[in-house]
Amino acid sequence: MRAVVLPAANEPLVVVDDHPAAGTGRDGGEIIDVTACGVCHSDLHVVDGDFPSPLPIVLGHEVTGVHPELGPVMLYAPWGCGNCQQCTDGEEMICANATEAGLFTDGGYSEQMWVKDRRYLAPLDGLDPVASAPLACGGLTAYRAVRHGLDILHNVGERGRALVIGAGGLGQYAISYLRMMSDAQVIALDLAEDKRGQAIQIGAHDAVGPDADIEPCDVVIDFIGADVTLATAAANVARKGTVIVVGLAGGTTPFGLTVVAPEARFMSSFWGTRTEMDDLLALVRREPSIIRPVEALPLADAQAAHDRLRRGQFTSRLVLLP
Repeated sequence: MRAVVLPAANEPLVVVDDHPAAGTGRDGGEIIDVTACGVCHSDLHVVDGDFPSPLPIVLGHEVTGVHPELGPVMLYAPWGCGNCQQCTDGEEMICANATEAGLFTDGGYSEQMWVKDRRYLAPLDGLDPVASAPLACGGLTAYRAVRHGLDILHNVGERGRALVIGAGGLGQYAISYLRMMSDAQVIALDLAEDKRGQAIQIGAHDAVGPDADIEPCDVVIDFIGADVTLATAAANVARKGTVIVVGLAGGTTPFGLTVVAPEARFMSSFWGTRTEMDDLLALVRREPSIIRPVEALPLADAQAAHDRLRRGQFTSRLVLLP
C-alpha cells in the first residue's frame, strides 16, 4: 500500500508505494481504509525528535476512514493499557502506558490503517470525513480544555471572562465552544493581526495583541505554552480563576502563594476522552459552524504540508487525502 514514512528524526518524509499492508504481523485489531488525515503540529514534534517515537513510522493521528461494518468513522488515537486507573476512568489519553496512533505506532499518512480495537472508531453519522478530520485531535483537544473551565464560567455567569491565548487552529475551536457553551466574554490574544481578525469573525468579543491591558479573566487557556504566554496567563488570571495549559512549547512560569492571584489554579489539559469525542461529534452535528475550513492535499504532498505548517503558510487546516 502507499504510505508516507518518517525514516528518522529530522529527515524528510518519504513516499513509499509498497509499504507493508496495514496490520502486517499483528494479531487482532481492525483495518480501516483512510479517507483523510489532518496535519498537526504534533507531527512536527515527532519529526524533530521531541517524542520518543519508534522510527521509522507512518505519522498521522487526525484520521477519518471507512470500516467495513461501521462505515465512515473517526479515529480515537490515544490507546490506553486498559489496566490502570486512568483507563478505568475512561481517560486513556493520560494513561502512562498509552500508545498514540500516528505518534508511537503507524498512523494515517497511508491508504489503510490498523486500529487496536473497534471501540476506538467513532461513527461519523453524516459528517463530512475530510472537513471533520482535524476534529480528531485539534477539535477534541480544544473541547476538553474548554470543558475544564465551564464550571467556573457557569458559576460567574454573564460577568465571566475567558482569555484564549493563541488564535490559531485550536484556539479558534475554543472560541467557538466558549461562545456556544458559556455566557462568558471571550477575548482572543495573538501576535498576528489576521488571526485576531479571524477570532472576531468566529465570535470572540475582543481580540488583542500581547501588549494590551486585559482585565482579570476567570479562565485562561494557553494554546502556546511558551514562557512568555504562561507569564501572560499568570498575570491575567482572576482570583479563584484557572489557567489551562495546552500548548507544547515547553515553557514554565513561577507559582507560589504570593506570585499568582489568590486561589488561582494552574493545570494542563491533554487531548480528550473517547466519550468526549462522541460528545463533540454530536455537538458538531447540531452546530456545523464548528468545522473550520480545510485545504485538501494529496498524500504525496505530505512533506510540502509539513514545510508550510512550519512556515505558517496556511489559512485553513491542512488535510492529506490518500
